[in-house]
Amino acid sequence: MTLTTTAVLVPLLPFLGAVAGFLLGRRHPGFVRPLAVLPTLAAALLAIAVAFGQGGGTATDVATRLTPTGSVPIDLALHIDGFAALIGVLVGVVASCVQIYSTGYLRDDPRYPSYAALVSLFTSAMLLVVYTGDLMVLLVGWEVMGICSYFLVGHYWETEAARAASLKAFLVTKLGDVPFLFGIFALAADTGTFRITGILSHVARDGLDHPTLIALLLLAGVAGKSAQFPLHTWLPDAMAGPTPVSALIHAATMVAAGVYLVARLLPVFAASAAALVVLAVLAAVTMVGSGLAALAQDDIKRVLAYSTVGQLGYMTGALAVGDRGAAVFHLLSHGAFKALLFLCAGVIIHAAGTNSLAAMSRMSGLARRIPDAFWTGTVALLALAAIPPFAGFFSKEAVLGAAEHATTGAVPGIPGAVGWTVLISGLVTALLTAAYATRLWLLAFRGSGAEAPDHGRQPLAMNAVLWVLFIPTAALGLGAPFLPDWFDGRSLTPTLTTSVLATGAALIGGLVTYAAWRHSIALAARTPIRVAVAAPDASPGLSEELAIATHTPPYADIAGAQDPADPSRLLLGPLRRHAATGFHLDAVYTALFVRPVRAAATLVRFLDREVIGTYVRGAGTAPGWLGAAVRRAQTGNVQSYLGALLAGSLVLAVAAVLVATGTGA
Repeated sequence: MTLTTTAVLVPLLPFLGAVAGFLLGRRHPGFVRPLAVLPTLAAALLAIAVAFGQGGGTATDVATRLTPTGSVPIDLALHIDGFAALIGVLVGVVASCVQIYSTGYLRDDPRYPSYAALVSLFTSAMLLVVYTGDLMVLLVGWEVMGICSYFLVGHYWETEAARAASLKAFLVTKLGDVPFLFGIFALAADTGTFRITGILSHVARDGLDHPTLIALLLLAGVAGKSAQFPLHTWLPDAMAGPTPVSALIHAATMVAAGVYLVARLLPVFAASAAALVVLAVLAAVTMVGSGLAALAQDDIKRVLAYSTVGQLGYMTGALAVGDRGAAVFHLLSHGAFKALLFLCAGVIIHAAGTNSLAAMSRMSGLARRIPDAFWTGTVALLALAAIPPFAGFFSKEAVLGAAEHATTGAVPGIPGAVGWTVLISGLVTALLTAAYATRLWLLAFRGSGAEAPDHGRQPLAMNAVLWVLFIPTAALGLGAPFLPDWFDGRSLTPTLTTSVLATGAALIGGLVTYAAWRHSIALAARTPIRVAVAAPDASPGLSEELAIATHTPPYADIAGAQDPADPSRLLLGPLRRHAATGFHLDAVYTALFVRPVRAAATLVRFLDREVIGTYVRGAGTAPGWLGAAVRRAQTGNVQSYLGALLAGSLVLAVAAVLVATGTGA
């Protein structure tokens, strides 16, 4: 089988599995799990074969004309280089792990057949984005992922949170997709093709007529899909969906698509220094803001969601300084350890028996009850905090090393200010990342909340997947010296300066958080605890203090109670309540967009009912009155009709006489 045929089968197999799952899932339940797992697993194995076949050498680029358009043609094209080959492996492996994990996690869910089919379709759409060489075909996969995310995030549609989160994810990403579509059209009009290779050749040869406009339009879609400021607000709320879906979205699909697109089209963005400055500023704000927000969250999945936002900021920062190799390397390592972290969170939720106990302030005794999740999750958090020798250290140092190199102005077309922006924000974020990773580990595995009921040992499929993902989390970084051939030939080896600075920042963040945790425990043991009980509709961090209670360890499991040993209280102080709500960005959007739109809708409804409706009703009322008058005259009495006829004749006769008299005069 040729490399091209193998590559075609990679996105095709999950698609066929999804179609079969939709058609056969409910009628033949026995086929559901094989149709979910086997096509995706086969696609992962074929993706590995494609990666070995491509081998980091010359890109494979084949195409066939899909349809004549009369202007810019659309081609069904494959473009497989080192980036595409390795990301295809990431998508296939993580999707296979999620499908296998879900057989245990959702084994009693009545909607599992449709869920499994949607996950397969989601996987197929992302693989199409990765392998295609035509932007219009890429757009198809891009939009299919959007609709899949809508259904999967809203899987628990009977809950208000899931319904609202799915709608928010769909609308916010579509807000970015509109300018993104115009950006694709503008790029094709400028270069005369939708083919990625043709676009890059045109940019290298002739440049672009409107590089800044095109780059900014494309960045809007990237910000929506990859959850970058200011369109990142949908991602934390998307945690209302099943935890395996969160792992898939955060690690290998959806949010990875935007970063991958910029990496593919980096020369387009590099043609505009202004666009790179915008990208760097967005990356910096995203990194630091999400780090502070993650430090204030109580729910494990929301901590991990804000963590994803920040790590994606590292990737966009690397792209801003012109190093797509570092960006994609961090995308790969992040995909491994973030998938592992989310699936560990799923084990925690499964052990507790309810999603409501994902609050870290209510956890206790988990390290003993779920040892697989404890050990693998600990290593994944070390990788997230970029502690050597785990994968996150090498990939994050590649980003910071690229930023340091750009500060000197040695990278053509990259302003030195862009390098400084990414470097300083990256170091600050390294400290924040270590802080919230340490806090998560302390509260989740060494917390002082009431121990939840033991719901038994987790299914083997769930624990086995954790150890599969543990391997790249622990060892992927060791492949850094061998990856440059896949990534434009640039070295990914950590540099001494950034390694010392970032590792030092991470150690400071972890140690300060641990000290704050110990201090909080000592303080809680001596003083009464103010228990904040959240109102039913309150947002995290905005709960009102409805009760004050005094407890001694172990603390009682009070619904909505915050762990008195939470170190974020000391670390963030008064900033904590603002960080917990994402710095009220949703409230800002409500004030700037939602309320004006609702007010405009109310005005339109008033004009429709009271102005246009009144005119329409008036236009119908006059004929109605005339008809009523005529109806009253139709009595059925012959004498009345003869009398009316005689009266009319007399009127006509009198009128005729008057006319004749007037004429004679």
